[in-house]
Amino acid sequence: MRDVLLEGERLDDLQNGYWLIQDPKKFCFGMDAVLLSGFTRIKPGERVLDLCCGTGIVPILLRAKTQGRDFTGLEIQESCADMARRSVCYNHLEEEIHIVTGDVREASAIFGKASFDVVTCNPPYMIGQHGLVNPQMPKAIARHEILCTLDDVVTQTAAMLKSKGRFYLVHRPFRLTEILELLHRKKLEPKRMRLVYPYIDKEPNMVLIEALSGGKSRLTVEKPLIVYEKPGVYTRELLEEYGMN
Repeated sequence: MRDVLLEGERLDDLQNGYWLIQDPKKFCFGMDAVLLSGFTRIKPGERVLDLCCGTGIVPILLRAKTQGRDFTGLEIQESCADMARRSVCYNHLEEEIHIVTGDVREASAIFGKASFDVVTCNPPYMIGQHGLVNPQMPKAIARHEILCTLDDVVTQTAAMLKSKGRFYLVHRPFRLTEILELLHRKKLEPKRMRLVYPYIDKEPNMVLIEALSGGKSRLTVEKPLIVYEKPGVYTRELLEEYGMN
């Protein structure tokens, strides 16, 4: 088991039969990736692309719980992409998950237009004036719009989705107006939205959105999702819905 790890890395049990290689000094997946994978709906035989895939958590989770035909992850940081590839190999998923090192801004040139049924993304949330920039570059790139912007993600997604293809995004509520306007402008019509609250009496800190390529204007706002009953204790709803019990 340990011969697949480089110095400083660890192998995490995803509790679904699969494992993921991570390096705490670079970036480790969080609740947002888990919630995105649970919110995403994939039909049997569909082709799926995960933008900003990091160490490959979303493609592996989607492979575990759906019947998609082919999963691809695009990641600009080679160190993260390498960990993702090694996780794919460790889980014997080489025939189903493919990790590509590349720039989101060039995604449609890499993969071709109208080439995917589903695109998912857990992008950098913060723009220049929001939040402290982590001095460790891998973490800074994952959290701040340093190498790609929300506009880049949505523009490339619109180009790569087939007609009536679906886009699944997790982001921060403080940018919700910008997100909805941008999706509509790129002809990715928001169809489902769910706000995620850390506690029942706190403001939401995440938003999950499904958008349909070429869809008509009609948005369903799903019931809120509360993550914690109290510090360190997940709500029963979260455990049941996301198979975390």
